[in-house]
Amino acid sequence: QVQLVESGGGLVQPGDSLRLSCAVSGGTVDDYGIGWFRQAPGKEHEGVSCISTGHGSIYYGDSVKGRFTTSRDNAKNTVYLQMTSLKPEDTAVYYCAADDTTSNLRVGSGDYWGQGTQVTVSS
Repeated sequence: QVQLVESGGGLVQPGDSLRLSCAVSGGTVDDYGIGWFRQAPGKEHEGVSCISTGHGSIYYGDSVKGRFTTSRDNAKNTVYLQMTSLKPEDTAVYYCAADDTTSNLRVGSGDYWGQGTQVTVSS
């Protein structure tokens, strides 16, 4: 059974940076596509980024392009989301998800989900 655990959330000010981690157990991280998603109160679930299986092609949502970077550390079986130039509208619970079919993640679906980590951007 694949399990995902997110960490690294917190309260930061606008313009700050934060790095989220998604630790994968029960499977090898590069055998799965890993997606980052977020959900803010009263808003729809939003895809943030996605890294594919194998060679790791990366896709970003339009609202985070140029500010967020996803990377994968196969040795640590972990995927990261580096967030820079954070804005109040980035406030949300951030989730990572895994699926052996990357295209499922790109439409917001995934076989395995973490519990989420809260990111709050406020002055």
